[in-house]
Amino acid sequence: MEAISAKESRVVMTEIVMPNDTNPLGNCMGGRVMHLIDIAAAISARRHARTTCVTAAVDEIVFLAPVPMGSVLVLSASVNLACRTSMEVGVRVELESLASRLRTHCASAYLTFVALDETGRPMPIPPLGAETADEKRRMKAAKKRRERRLARRSERQ
Repeated sequence: MEAISAKESRVVMTEIVMPNDTNPLGNCMGGRVMHLIDIAAAISARRHARTTCVTAAVDEIVFLAPVPMGSVLVLSASVNLACRTSMEVGVRVELESLASRLRTHCASAYLTFVALDETGRPMPIPPLGAETADEKRRMKAAKKRRERRLARRSERQ
C-alpha cells in the first residue's frame, strides 16, 4: 500500500460559539469543544483511510483558555501516525479574535481512530508519509503515546 502524506489528512474547521454552546459563565462548554474535536479528527482519519473511521480512544484533551460566546474557533486536525488498522489524529483548537484576527491556542487533543470495512470490521490502512520536520516530530511523539496506550491497555487486561 502506498503511503499517504500527512498534509492529505489535514482538516481546518471553523465554528462560531453561539449562546446554546455556553455555560453559565458565558464560555463554550467543554463538551461542545470535545464534540467539535471529534468531528474534525474523524474527517481527518477518513481522509487518510478513505473509509469510515470510528473513535477508539481519546488520550488527552487539554483546555488552555476559556472561549467566550461569539468567539470563532478554528480547529486544525491531521493524522500523526498510521498503524495497521488504526491511526492517531492530533487536533489543535484556536480562538480567533474577530477584531484583531489574532489566534490563541485554547485546546489540544489526541484521538485514536480505527478504519472499518463495509461489514464494520477493522481494515488495513495506508502508512503515513511524514515529509516535513514537524510531521516527523509529531510521528515520533505519536509512537511514544501509542506505546503508553498499549501498555495501559495490557495493564487493564
